[in-house]
Amino acid sequence: MAFPSGPPRRFTGSSVRAEIANKDSRCPVDQLPGLKRSQGFYDVFFESAPDAMLATDQGGRILEVNDETEKRFGYNRQELIGEPVEKLIPVRLHEVHRIHREAYQQAPDYRPMDRGYKLFGLHKDGREFPVEISLNQVVSESGMLFYCVIRDTSKREAALEELERHLKLEEALSGLSAKFINLPADSLDQEITSGLQILVECLDHDRSHLGQIDPATDDIVITHAWCRPGISPFAKRILKGSLPWLEARIRSGEISVSEKPSDLPPEASRERAYMESIGQKSSLVVPFRVAGTLMGALAIGSFREYQRWDDWRICRVKDIVDIFANVMARQRANQELLKAAAEIRALKDKLERENVYLREEIKLQYPRAAIVGNSDVIRSVLRKAEQVAKTDSAVLILGETGTGKELVARTIHEMSRRKQNSMVKINCAALPATLIESELFGREKGAFTGALAREIGRFELAHKSTIFLDEIAELPIELQPKFLRVLQEGEFERLGSPKTMRVDVRVIAATNRNLEALVKEGKFREDLLYRLNVFPIIVPPLRERPEDIPAITSHILDDLTRRMGYNIEGIQASTMREFQKYSWPGNVRELRNVIERNLILHSGPIFRAELPNAPQDKRTDLRRLDEVDTEYLRKVLESTHWRVRGRGGSAEVLGLKPTTLEARMKKLGIRRREEYLQTFGGTPKPDA
Repeated sequence: MAFPSGPPRRFTGSSVRAEIANKDSRCPVDQLPGLKRSQGFYDVFFESAPDAMLATDQGGRILEVNDETEKRFGYNRQELIGEPVEKLIPVRLHEVHRIHREAYQQAPDYRPMDRGYKLFGLHKDGREFPVEISLNQVVSESGMLFYCVIRDTSKREAALEELERHLKLEEALSGLSAKFINLPADSLDQEITSGLQILVECLDHDRSHLGQIDPATDDIVITHAWCRPGISPFAKRILKGSLPWLEARIRSGEISVSEKPSDLPPEASRERAYMESIGQKSSLVVPFRVAGTLMGALAIGSFREYQRWDDWRICRVKDIVDIFANVMARQRANQELLKAAAEIRALKDKLERENVYLREEIKLQYPRAAIVGNSDVIRSVLRKAEQVAKTDSAVLILGETGTGKELVARTIHEMSRRKQNSMVKINCAALPATLIESELFGREKGAFTGALAREIGRFELAHKSTIFLDEIAELPIELQPKFLRVLQEGEFERLGSPKTMRVDVRVIAATNRNLEALVKEGKFREDLLYRLNVFPIIVPPLRERPEDIPAITSHILDDLTRRMGYNIEGIQASTMREFQKYSWPGNVRELRNVIERNLILHSGPIFRAELPNAPQDKRTDLRRLDEVDTEYLRKVLESTHWRVRGRGGSAEVLGLKPTTLEARMKKLGIRRREEYLQTFGGTPKPDA
């Protein structure tokens, strides 16, 4: 079919409608029974159509439009008639539209722009909206015309998108429920965040975060969050009182909905100001509980456009929140189990360390941490111990060797609030200067040659307890500043570690030396002396309290006979008189050694003893001197666990030089290590 050449003639609106009504080549009006052939009828039909209708000439210029076209596209008739139809089409579709129009002109059966093809209309304000176009030809006496029906499918598209979101959200809800059933505990956080992303995308929002109430501060801590690229994440913590209206609703379990900031009530002024300041348009906040306890809330926010929250959406979000709440309850229970297990392991390790420590420290010299005696001087010591035990003040115990300074320290500890933990003891004179620092403060693996594993020190072991430092005067001068820092600040570093450790330790120190004289000699720090000497206690020597000797003797006898299997019915009166007259330079330690030696030498139900400087009884049970010496030396060595040198060693008890004692042992054939193994079945400690 040939079309007129040259520019298409301009038709008037009435002539166009008349020719369309009377000259439709495919469906002329005169062939439709019952329809009135009149211009008025077509005018009504054209103008009352529910869709936009327009007519164009062969070149694509608009000849006529109906009222619906004006409404849909925002133009009036005068702005459209005579304009190219591309004015109503987005620029990106102009070329496509031209190609299809030309194809349609050549083959009227061609339907590329019919229903199902994705097209968009262009509103006057530049907004695009989805449309469907039905196109028909009209061959008239004036030439070829086209008329088309343009249907706005925005509502249908929106309904389809909404349905799709519903289906996606229902599918996501089902998937989340199944995903968390057998999920390992270490994957829960990642999957909760992934669930927030699914929730945001299904609802076409921009960010979501999940917060839990911190029981310590009542703040809301954000534990999980997801937001679209370009959207700012939420703060890590909502401080208590910063959003009071929202916090009150969360704590009362009420859901908070705002489709726009102006929806918020007057009392939510802070919340409204916050939304406006960050450009947030809509939000939903849903609190959640577990086993009746409020745990926190989930929030969803939109920044690109205002969002409507209907009952269905809110209900689905609540379902997802319930899933997250159960998951976090499981996570919290798992964390509590892990924490409890860690505490149990730590307690077990601590008990094992204390057990090892106590096995090393207990020498059975003092079977009970009790001070025996009723003299005025010893009662004064006990009163002072009781007074200072109620505090955490440092205590300095002064007294001669063997007076029982450790017993006083244990008595203070047992009367203090720290008594539930074992007192830790270290003898500063028994360790080389090169090792005492690692013993006190611990060491890291590799801190020095031979440090093959990390070890905690005595201060760390004594956390929440008491540490007793015997012979504090022997503490090396270079270590005293570090010790002073622990004493004052409770801080120190392990050897080989930059990390500062903090401990809560009560310090009790003891010495038999004059610390003030050592300060003058430059061997002891004056500031350390002042810090230690907060509450000094002087333990009197045994010679100053002879009235206590009978009670102490009975106490020691009871203990030794029970362990040795002896049966003693009484003490010889002359022995007790000699005991009370003797000066006891070694104090209680010497008294115990004398009693033990004489228990071995003199059998019988009545205990009698010979003092070291007393004349020997003339007896008929004569034995060789080397036999007596051998037996006596063995008993003394056994009582000190075969320790020859150092404080409390056999040489000190016997009043001999260590080299002299070792030479006598060699002469009498006493082999220290083999004898110890044979007697105790273990490995003896090396001499200090």
